[in-house]
Amino acid sequence: MDEPSTVLVTGATGFIGRRLATELTDRGVEVRAMTRRPDDYDGPGQPVGADVADEDSLDRALEGVDVAVYLVHSLDHADFEERDAAAARRFGRAAARAGLRQIVYMGGLGEDGEDLSPHLRSRREVEGLLGEGGVPVTVLRAAIVVGHGGISWELTRQLVKNLPAMVVPRWTSTRTQPVAVDDVVRYLAGVIDNEAAIGEVFEVGGPEAMTYLDMLRIASEVTSGRGVPIVPLPVLTPRLSSYWLALVTDVDVTTGRNLIDSMSTEVVVTDHRIRDIVPGEPVSYREAVRRALAERLAEGDQI
Repeated sequence: MDEPSTVLVTGATGFIGRRLATELTDRGVEVRAMTRRPDDYDGPGQPVGADVADEDSLDRALEGVDVAVYLVHSLDHADFEERDAAAARRFGRAAARAGLRQIVYMGGLGEDGEDLSPHLRSRREVEGLLGEGGVPVTVLRAAIVVGHGGISWELTRQLVKNLPAMVVPRWTSTRTQPVAVDDVVRYLAGVIDNEAAIGEVFEVGGPEAMTYLDMLRIASEVTSGRGVPIVPLPVLTPRLSSYWLALVTDVDVTTGRNLIDSMSTEVVVTDHRIRDIVPGEPVSYREAVRRALAERLAEGDQI
């Protein structure tokens, strides 16, 4: 694109949004940081108050915007599928009225079909609903994003910290392809206003596919320098697993259940085109864990 872009980042105070707003600002992009509490915002960019539940507020927030990055989801609600679908429709309509030339969305990996969990099915539905107004949507599909403050990483960190040994459910043998949050931010920034990315769906991941059990073991080694004994327990169902997580971590039962439902589905990268669009070598899972722990320590928190 020839003209400089004004980019709206939704969820600008969130795990990925705050990092992306910083990256874009550092690149000289004019950023509008969308938040429900603009008076409290102290991050990069210009804060704008809006709520995906209020379509009029979206019209105001999107005025004069060229590209929007949509980082909204409602996993902490039992009716998250309905909430996220309605929010995507509102945002897509508002984006079309504002004349945006691109929406960038962070979706979830997983093959289409009946085996998709409600969480992944919702992410896939949102991809389509965002574009119903006619604005081209660029989708990045990822599995677990590893970084300080990310909910999936927090589950891993707290499990290996709080348990001297772990009895784990059968879904931990499922393969996934975790990706460092630094790489996710790099990919998001790289597809914004990129002609080769308009209207495309890309899969993003780190260099290794591994099981959740592998992830726990590596995180334990990096965190403590030793492995935590892990014993799989086939009869631990997703519902029981969510209560187990709520017992040993500070993640609530609803969020835990919605995440666990997705963990029985293999989510690995099969399409590597993003590496041509946004060149660069993604960091390993072990390195992503090191970075997440270092950032936590830098903020004064204990590992």
